[in-house]
Amino acid sequence: MKWLCRFLKGPKPGEPSRRRPQVAAGEGEGALWHQRPARPKIDPPRNENEELVDRAIAEPLAEAVKPPREKTHRGEDSNDDEDLTRAVQDSLNMNPYTPYNPYPPSQAQPIGHRVCGGCKHEIGRGHYLSCMGIYWHPQCFRCRSCGHLIRETEFTLLGTDSYHKLCYKELHHPKCDVCLQFIPTNGSGLIEYRAHPFWGQKYCPSHERDRTPRCCSCEKMEVQPRNTKYMSLGDGRGLCMECLGSAVMDTSECQPLYHSIRDYYEGMDMRLDQQIPVLLVERQALNEAMEGESKGPHHMPETRGLCLSEERTVSSILRRPRIGGNRLLGMRTRPQKLTRRCEVTAILVLYGLPRLLTGSILAHELMHGWLRLKGYRNLNAEVEEGICQVMSYLWLESEILPSSSRHAQPSSSSSSSSYPATSSEKGGISHTGKKLGEFFMHQIANDTSTAYGDGFRTAYAAVNKYGLRQTLSHIRLTGGFPV
Repeated sequence: MKWLCRFLKGPKPGEPSRRRPQVAAGEGEGALWHQRPARPKIDPPRNENEELVDRAIAEPLAEAVKPPREKTHRGEDSNDDEDLTRAVQDSLNMNPYTPYNPYPPSQAQPIGHRVCGGCKHEIGRGHYLSCMGIYWHPQCFRCRSCGHLIRETEFTLLGTDSYHKLCYKELHHPKCDVCLQFIPTNGSGLIEYRAHPFWGQKYCPSHERDRTPRCCSCEKMEVQPRNTKYMSLGDGRGLCMECLGSAVMDTSECQPLYHSIRDYYEGMDMRLDQQIPVLLVERQALNEAMEGESKGPHHMPETRGLCLSEERTVSSILRRPRIGGNRLLGMRTRPQKLTRRCEVTAILVLYGLPRLLTGSILAHELMHGWLRLKGYRNLNAEVEEGICQVMSYLWLESEILPSSSRHAQPSSSSSSSSYPATSSEKGGISHTGKKLGEFFMHQIANDTSTAYGDGFRTAYAAVNKYGLRQTLSHIRLTGGFPV
């Protein structure tokens, strides 16, 4: 191992020795002398195999500690892997140290193409604001509603128009027509409200459960704060001021309306020879009479009229009550015994309803009486209630629409010119009354019950196609509507 030890430990030729100078013993301080070279040891003789083994071990170690030599020209003593990597990178023209960016940088828009969304002028090199591809001068970024500068970090953008959040809410967030507050959002963050199908009155869903007063006639809810309260009728019903203006309050007040509807029937060649009493009653009296009446279905949840065919005593309203605050005072009733002289004993109508609604109820119940007096027997509910609803609808139509706009001719043999003059033809109906009449017609046409709703639509289609007289003749013969 003499060669190996010399290679690892001995100085290289031409290099100075790295040993530190030593101070000689017995000499003065600073007297230096170089160590005397050691005599070479004489190794014992070695055979060829040992030398070959030593050389095989030493050569790899010598290569590992050799300093790298300078490259004389390209390709000489170079690393093949590094050259290959550099060649691939050069061919792809890539920078291997630039990280990959999945979002390419946006193209900067030329200055001349930026147009202010407020003043519509080009934006120069000064400061500007941008949002969703729209740009503004700082002084042009104003609320579309109030016109003031928007300085908040949160705002609302509708198209190209910007708003303060509160201004946008005032303009576009729906308000309740009852409590006049913003309609709250539900658990999913959505604005949820109810709306009347005819009037369009929007209100919070909570008002259906908090006993907010609702008009028993037009179904509108009372607006809060209650500047004008609904009128209490004393039986759990409330009436708005518009419906109260034309309300029929007692039996004597109902008689002229009843006679005008009988005239309407006679104008359609449907004369009634018997005098049928008509009484205005309270809610309790009507419910009691309905329980004792065995014939026919009753329109729930509220029955407003009834055609009696049995004898009984009914308490009717004798005198119109007076108004005291938001209540009716001084109502007088009188019990009246009804005797059976024909198939119909009397017609009962709920008091306190507007004239057009009271008239439509009378027209419906009078048709029940006409069918019974004319011998129409054992009709199913859909046929009988359907044709009665048609008569109610046609009477309302004659009251609020001119004759040229009526949808159906009640009779194929008589013209509308032979009908008695109606309120609309006399010019006596107000705009409010007309809207109420349209609402009552809407209720009849869109009723969801089988007898009253489906029955009306089937009957109305038959009357439109064949006329009222031919439809009634077909009902007498077959018990159903003509197809």
